Amino acid sequence: VCFASYRSLNMDFENQDKEKDNSSTAGSFNGNSTNNSIQTIDSTQALFLPIGASVSLLVMFFFFDSVQVVFTICTAVLATIAFAFLLLPMCQYLTRPCSPQNKISFGCCGRFTAAELLSFSLSVMLVLIWVLTGHWLLMDALAMGLCVAMIAFVRLPSLKVSCLLLSGLLIYDVFWVFFSAYIFNSNVMVKVATQPADNPLDVLSRKLHLGPNVGRDVPRLSLPGKLVFPSSTGSHFSMLGIGDIVMPGLLLCFVLRYDNYKKQANSDSCGAPGPGNISGRMQKVSYFHCTLIGYFVGLLTATVASRIHRAAQPALLYLVPFTLLPLLTMAYLKGDLRRMWSEPFHSKSSSSRFLEV
Repeated sequence: VCFASYRSLNMDFENQDKEKDNSSTAGSFNGNSTNNSIQTIDSTQALFLPIGASVSLLVMFFFFDSVQVVFTICTAVLATIAFAFLLLPMCQYLTRPCSPQNKISFGCCGRFTAAELLSFSLSVMLVLIWVLTGHWLLMDALAMGLCVAMIAFVRLPSLKVSCLLLSGLLIYDVFWVFFSAYIFNSNVMVKVATQPADNPLDVLSRKLHLGPNVGRDVPRLSLPGKLVFPSSTGSHFSMLGIGDIVMPGLLLCFVLRYDNYKKQANSDSCGAPGPGNISGRMQKVSYFHCTLIGYFVGLLTATVASRIHRAAQPALLYLVPFTLLPLLTMAYLKGDLRRMWSEPFHSKSSSSRFLEV
């Protein structure tokens, strides 16, 4: 979560510096294309996201056997692209001394640098090894790539949208973990998360009648929609859904952007002091570190609760209160709650540097 948040902020500042330095038409075009690749969640989307997630969960619950191969292939493609994005900075660092950053044309497929080709090749290789072995470490690596990519390309514009989104997903998580068994005679969330899918290689060998020894020894795949952690004895795995990482990660990204926005605003106003009833020590505490500590405590609490009850726990039941409540309390004490609640980065025309963060 920390890496994704800092990576997202660095991307914002790099894009802003390019727009500031390049006033030509080409520079403006690049800046606009970068901004268009970032999706900002509004209030309506935040309200309907839990409903859409519930529909998707029910489709996977009732029709998993029918859609598992298609879903596995789509997940593998998305994981390949996401992990290539995760590897790109390392590949750029490795190829910079020995290769110019000129783009190579591939016709209708587009133009790519050597670093982009290297990161994509490594990602494809990783996905192929995962398909052949089904190893949980490779699945975790692909899931982390998905998390970083989602946090980097999705934005929460205000604290109001953050509260709507996280509160709705909290209700969604609690209902499908604790109460779905009373309606569907099965824990829908746990069954969908733990059900392995048929390996596409096995399905292909059966469809083409390639023989009993071709593609039949590949394992079934646990899809990278979660991170799994083996126990000390190796007898079972604990798991954490990527939604439990991405959604609090979006909140961390939002408060990190606000911390830098406020720091820049204070420097522009010659270091104007905060509200008189707040101590200087409280003013120095950043929202990012407060929320990050809350995330750690919430995750620890969820782990302990799972151990005590020996049953699956909705992680957002612990993560949302431990991140949102300290953040709201600190924002109120610092006098920033009203500004953070509704479009904080558009509140001042003088801070145009942060309008597109």
